[in-house]
Amino acid sequence: MKKSIILGTLAVCGLGLTSCEDFLNDNRFPESQQTVNSEFWSNAVNVENQINYFYENFLGYGNGTGSGNFYWNTLTDDQAGYPGANFKNWTFTNVPASSSSWNSPYIEIRRACNVIEGVEGSSLETTTAEDFLAKARMYRAWQYYKLVRAYGDVPLVEKALDVTDEGILYGPRTNRNVVMDAALADLNYAIDHITTKANKNFFSRDMILAMKAEVCLFEASYQQYVAKNMERAKQFYNEVVSACTPLLSSYTIGSDYRAIYSSMRAELEANPEIIFMKAYEETTLMHSLLDWTSSSTPVCGITKDAFDSYLFLDGKPLASTTMDKNDKGVMVKEGDNNYLSIEAPLATRDKRLSQTIYPYVMFRGTGEDAIQDYKFVNTARMTSTTGYGVFKYNNLSQTEADVTTANRNWTSAPLFWLAEIALDYVEAKAELGTLTDGDLTNTLNKLYARAGLPAQTVAGLSSINDPANNMGVSSLIWEIRRCRRCEFIMDNDIRYWDLVRWNQLERLDTQKNPNIVLGANITPSPIEAKNVNGYLDCSFGMTRTYTTRENLYPIPNGQLNLNPELKQNPGW
Repeated sequence: MKKSIILGTLAVCGLGLTSCEDFLNDNRFPESQQTVNSEFWSNAVNVENQINYFYENFLGYGNGTGSGNFYWNTLTDDQAGYPGANFKNWTFTNVPASSSSWNSPYIEIRRACNVIEGVEGSSLETTTAEDFLAKARMYRAWQYYKLVRAYGDVPLVEKALDVTDEGILYGPRTNRNVVMDAALADLNYAIDHITTKANKNFFSRDMILAMKAEVCLFEASYQQYVAKNMERAKQFYNEVVSACTPLLSSYTIGSDYRAIYSSMRAELEANPEIIFMKAYEETTLMHSLLDWTSSSTPVCGITKDAFDSYLFLDGKPLASTTMDKNDKGVMVKEGDNNYLSIEAPLATRDKRLSQTIYPYVMFRGTGEDAIQDYKFVNTARMTSTTGYGVFKYNNLSQTEADVTTANRNWTSAPLFWLAEIALDYVEAKAELGTLTDGDLTNTLNKLYARAGLPAQTVAGLSSINDPANNMGVSSLIWEIRRCRRCEFIMDNDIRYWDLVRWNQLERLDTQKNPNIVLGANITPSPIEAKNVNGYLDCSFGMTRTYTTRENLYPIPNGQLNLNPELKQNPGW
């Protein structure tokens, strides 16, 4: 009966709603696309076709030549610069007239509400109807999560509005707690009523459990570190634990870190770690992530701050390791190429680092002859904003022509996978004060083993006491956050929203944290380049200053003009 479209093979089409430019038009009735005929909604194929539009919102590696959620979101302390340009400033430096960050979720919320109302008024068999409602309510919850983490209080709309709904259309914003409670209710309904239990390409119970873990972890730590509401924080940490528990027993941490990011569809489907993925196929749906990270366009490399965050293979941080701390490269001549090899520094560190960056340094200098580059296998001659190239996503089995051409990449993208579940679980249990060595055995230590690091205990993590810990948290929490940072570097915009929920956006202030605009140690190189104490300067002569207003996005002026009751976020 069901004709779900595999995520990633759906053409980017939509329902024509993307032309809507404001909250009112995104939510009011009528629209030419709205179907109000109960006969339409009583046809399961019609409803399934509406549900299939939801898949488009999961970008993965992007569609065609467009960007996705891996690598491109460079506003973190992990990367410097942004693709195709230079310095990366805050997402907003002024209040915009309109913004897709506000408009797009409401377009999708209206889409979900339209399905919900249509199915509720249909004559579909109960189980079938509940399955459709589960998917629509899951999708609505996901959109509200994205709105709340960006804007805080937002209008809560739980139906496709018509012009008589002025109280909602022109009303004030809803308290974020109410919105997040509604999102949680939607997710719980979806978990209880969706019929597919596990499927890596389709919406399923396991996928929604993974989504719930992410949503509830954000809410829990936001309540703890921003709102200072520990009772609510504990409630949501417990929701994280309950969502993660069944997944930890159903999936397995794989042995190959890079395989999560560089596999073709069949390989990723077979990976025991993958819960939900976006499938790409040659000639059907392709992306450009490999091209952006392997071609001659300057790559947005990882920062010195990120490089220094990786543990050494003795399990200790930079400040206390007894291993060689050297991060300098060695000049190597290979044919007509001179390059700066960093194989030795990488060999002493967490193996995730050598699987994330190339073993040589690439950088732009100060003249035509002052560009150090090296044509590694399956790449063009690249340069990097920080000197560190991005190896993590490259698939060496694809031809160089495919890898270095836009819309010619078809590696598949993870969307929810077990590493994230493992670290969601560990963080929640640690914050609740209930983390045990047995918990670590089944989660963090499996990630450590893959990274070549020694297994740890709760007591061991609690006693590391890294002097680099500048977040005001315990050694245990700091080490869990470190593992999360290294595991998900450049992935799915995770780092930025982690800093938001931990109340740590101040780390993106370049004057207070200068290592986030420094790159590789280039002191052995004879090539001239701007540097600070031998480290590549990737600030482009600019700075980024943190103020508390950055904690929330500004409400677009167009929305405030339409509805002054919304009120602007503080500082904007």
